[in-house]
Parts: sequence; C-alpha cells; structure tokens
Amino acid sequence: MSACPHIDLSSPDSFVGGIPFEWFKELRAEQPVYWQEHSSFETGGYWAITKHKDLDFISKQPLIFSSAERTCTMQDIDPKELGMQRLILINMDPPDHIQHRRIIRAAFVPKVVDSYHPRFKQVAKDIVDRIATNGKCEFVKDVASELPLIAICELMGVPLEHRHKIFEWTNVMLGSDDPDLATTQDDAKQAMMELFMFGQQMAIDHEAGKTQGTDTSYIMSALLDGVDGEKLSHDEFSSFFLILLIAGNETTRTITSHGMRLLMDNPDELEKLVNDPTKIPNAIEEILRYNTAVVAFRRTAMEDSTLPSGHLIKKGDNVVLYYHSANRDEEVFEDPETFDITRQERSDIKNKHRAFGIGEHFCLGSHLARLELQVIFEEIIPRLRNPKLVGPISWLRSNFISGIKEMHITFDAEA
Repeated sequence: MSACPHIDLSSPDSFVGGIPFEWFKELRAEQPVYWQEHSSFETGGYWAITKHKDLDFISKQPLIFSSAERTCTMQDIDPKELGMQRLILINMDPPDHIQHRRIIRAAFVPKVVDSYHPRFKQVAKDIVDRIATNGKCEFVKDVASELPLIAICELMGVPLEHRHKIFEWTNVMLGSDDPDLATTQDDAKQAMMELFMFGQQMAIDHEAGKTQGTDTSYIMSALLDGVDGEKLSHDEFSSFFLILLIAGNETTRTITSHGMRLLMDNPDELEKLVNDPTKIPNAIEEILRYNTAVVAFRRTAMEDSTLPSGHLIKKGDNVVLYYHSANRDEEVFEDPETFDITRQERSDIKNKHRAFGIGEHFCLGSHLARLELQVIFEEIIPRLRNPKLVGPISWLRSNFISGIKEMHITFDAEA
C-alpha cells in the first residue's frame, strides 16, 4: 500500500537525532495520508496524518475519531488494562471528557495560572543563579528540567522533597523505548502504578487535612474539593495527576531544551531577543511550532469518514496525528522550514501551530506552559550570553516525545 517504503514512522529509531522532517515534507507532497505498517497494532498499521487540515478535521470530530476506543498511545493496550487507561483525560471521549474537562478547567484559567508568575520568576532566577558563574552546564538537568518540575509539584501540593522521585517515575514511563535509560515496558507500567498510588495517597492526605495550604495547592484543592458541586474521585484525581506530571513536566522541559538548541543554531535570531526581550513571547510560539514536544497521538475511526484531503478512512482504522508535520505544512505557513522569531509579527497565522493540539483535546495547560517558558527564557537570554553547544546532543529514543536527554553548553560566565 505504501509508495514510500524507505519511510518508517512507527519505529522509535527513526526519531533518534531529531524529527525526520524530510520524510514529512515528502509525505505532504506525495502521500499526505500514508499507510504505515506497525506490528504493535492489531490492525497491522495505521494511516499517518501529515496535513494541517486533516489533523484539524480529525481532532474536532471526537465521536468519529475516538481517543477511548484503543487509547491515544502508539501501542495497543491489553483489554484488561483499558479500564484504567480510560480514566486518563487524553484517553476519554465525550461525554466523559466534557465532564472531566469542565472540573479541571477551572483550576487552569489564565487568572489562576497568572497568580503564580512571581513565584515562577523567582524559581527561574534561582535556576540561572546556580549556573551563571560557571560558564557551562548540562542544560537539560541544570536548567530545563527544574522549573516545570517545581511548578507542577507546587501547583499540585506535592512536597518538594518528593520532586526527584516524580522526575524519576516520569523518565521511566517515557523512556521504555530508550536502551540508554535501561527501562522496559514492564518498568513503565510499574512506574505508572507507583505514580498513580502516590496520587491516591495525596488525595487521602488532602481530605485528612495533611497537605500544604491552598496557597501552594490550589489546583489540587479545586479538583478534590470541587467546583460548582463537581469534583473528581480519588481514581480520577490520580489519573489526572499522572497525565499532568507527564504533560506539564516532560513536555515543557522538552520545549525549553529545544528552544535553547534552536537559538544556538540561529544566533541572529537570538541576538534579536537580546536586543529586544519583548519579542520573547513570539519567539516561544515559533519554538513551539518549529519543534513541538509531542510527536503523535492516535485515534480510532468509529465510522467511515472522508478527510478534507479526499482520503476515505474506514471504520476500525487507526489514524495517527503527526503534529510536527502539520506545523510545517506549506499550505498554512510561509517558508515553514525557516526558524523565524518574528513570524507572528508580520502574518495572520498567529497560533495556527498545533503544538497544543486543537479541538476537544486542546491542551488545558497551554497557558501554564507559555508562562513557564516565558519566565525561564526571560532569565536565560540576558544572562547566558554567547551560548554554544559542546559535543553531540543525546536524543531520546521515542516515537511519542521529541526529547533531549543531555545537551552540554558553554556561555560567558557572569562575574
């Protein structure tokens, strides 16, 4: 069925060293809905969706293209485990998804998130303070990982002494395809269960009045105490806690790392930010577009449907949405292969990137992620001057997260 036999989007090996953008460019031009064989799927493969308009159409039709039927992940789930997986927000369909999202959304409105700005700004300053006089650092561990981890722990009322255990669990869950991390699918399941049980204990402690005050755990309070009479059960809270730690920790860390990489690769763009820090919010949007954190999510067709590109998807087919490809679609973005931090200043494509998805499952934490990215780059750009990459980047072997494991850099040391 494939006219591009050299392309294999199903293998994590294809994403070591970065996203295979040339493959996506080829597919958009020649076979935008591409049949990808995949032995891990009972159906034998899936339709790879590479065009912006098709990705949007599928994302906005949650009852036709289900997240719950086989989950949104890139492997089939044991039927015995499906029930637990469907407690996770990203694996829900309406009406369950609408109900849960309504409860959770109240804790993530911009007014609530913006109230954390002074605290995040102080954390970002502390992070850069620790390395600024050294003239070098391992950027992922020393910089990119710290603010998202602290932010999520504080927002959820997790005592900071537990944050590195959280870091370890999420690494194991996302690193099961990476031999350097020495984890397996069984390890990932065990880490998921331990994180789930940690969330359960947090819920129990909260109801017993043993957690931190609402100043540092508003989100947990909103979810467990309820909003307008609706609240999450312990299982539902634990499932949301689990996905929040992955979505709010790993992905923001990834975007921070890629942002630094892209600015080092494009020193003229970095210089624009040094000269005019007010351009940082637009630069963040371009970083999000240019190297999105999430590689792909799956949907299952619940009925026959024809995509805007004209391709028929049959009931029972898997479709996999490739966000990096949609974010470089030539029909939507002018000169999409160029990293341009001023792109949004001179066009009408503001926020047409799909780094946070679109439709029913648009990322609830998008405002939180943007705030974290803004405060960390506001601290990095004026202080880590003339940054340069030292040695090769260590990439995560994953077809789910476009992650960087290690990235050593040098810069002008502060006096």
